[in-house]
Amino acid sequence: MAEIEIYTTQSCPYCVRAKMLFSQKDVSYNEIDATDPAVRTELLKKSGGQRTVPQIFINGEHIGGCDDLYELNSKGELDKLLG
Repeated sequence: MAEIEIYTTQSCPYCVRAKMLFSQKDVSYNEIDATDPAVRTELLKKSGGQRTVPQIFINGEHIGGCDDLYELNSKGELDKLLG
């Protein structure tokens, strides 16, 4: 099973969409609250400077945001990453 980390904020509709897709695929994920300034600093370093949420990592690989996740899914590549 893939290890998924998703950095989110409470009021982000794109975060909700990304989590919904993972739920539809019946995969678990580790949600990390990016409203904490220390977490946000960590995210900036880890994502190469990305400031938007969600930021998604699968098995340590930075996937990007919600649109990137849905694009992978539409190409059939997300299921490969999820194993």
